[in-house]
Amino acid sequence: MSDANDTPGTAAIEAPLLARLESPGIAAAVYRHPPLHTVAESQAQRGQMPGAHIKNLFVRDKKRRYWLVTVPEDADIDLKALRHILGATGNLSFGAAETLVERLGVRPGAVTPFAVMNDPDGMVAFALERSLLETSPINAHPLHNAATLAVTPDELLRFVADCGHEPLVFGLDDLAAIAATRAAGADR
Repeated sequence: MSDANDTPGTAAIEAPLLARLESPGIAAAVYRHPPLHTVAESQAQRGQMPGAHIKNLFVRDKKRRYWLVTVPEDADIDLKALRHILGATGNLSFGAAETLVERLGVRPGAVTPFAVMNDPDGMVAFALERSLLETSPINAHPLHNAATLAVTPDELLRFVADCGHEPLVFGLDDLAAIAATRAAGADR
């Protein structure tokens, strides 16, 4: 995709990210496109872009602890099972848009694992679904939704670590096992 689709203002938003990626030698491919707000819009626009396509959940527990959870775009996530993986207290709910901007510096529709760079104090934990580490590249927004960056799984992990975050890696099979155990307990 070309730079002809560059939306005004996006260059300033992504510039600090691109500079931070260059520092450890991460060479991300940049694909420009019209702003995308949903997975369905992304699927319709991307054509044959290779690699893993993701969705990102910004969630919190009853103690107002926050997580950024990155999963494959087609994953169905059981929040009741996910809370056990994350070690959350009580049920999970989606974080407010205002809190998303405050904690990660992005708006809904532009949530991305790259947003951990805006959380130097580690107020938001990062969780990554395991299968994403087996597909290259991983495609994610560069802090706005009018482009996609493609990086290898190792580059994403290196970037996240460079930002002071240690990802909690989990599998969809872990979620399914927890959900099955819960369902079996409910049958008793």
